[in-house]
Amino acid sequence: MATGWAGDGAVQDQIDATVKDGIARARRALPTGPSLTHCEECDKPIPVARQKAVPGVRLCVDCQEAADREEQGAGLYNRRGSKDSQLR
Repeated sequence: MATGWAGDGAVQDQIDATVKDGIARARRALPTGPSLTHCEECDKPIPVARQKAVPGVRLCVDCQEAADREEQGAGLYNRRGSKDSQLR
């Protein structure tokens, strides 16, 4: 049931687009290529077990955790907000 200017299925389209954006963002974040032997941020050695577990790894565990915390805080708002949410 559509209200206002929204067409039938608009809410589901918005949900689908948000999910697709999330999947694309996660895929872009996956490392690719050969693993580094030393962290590109702090130059600490990356253990061989981590290199094998995460192909294309570029950061040590500490630097990766810091990067994940920064990224998590940046993506918390919905860019595709509905008209109703923008009016409040």
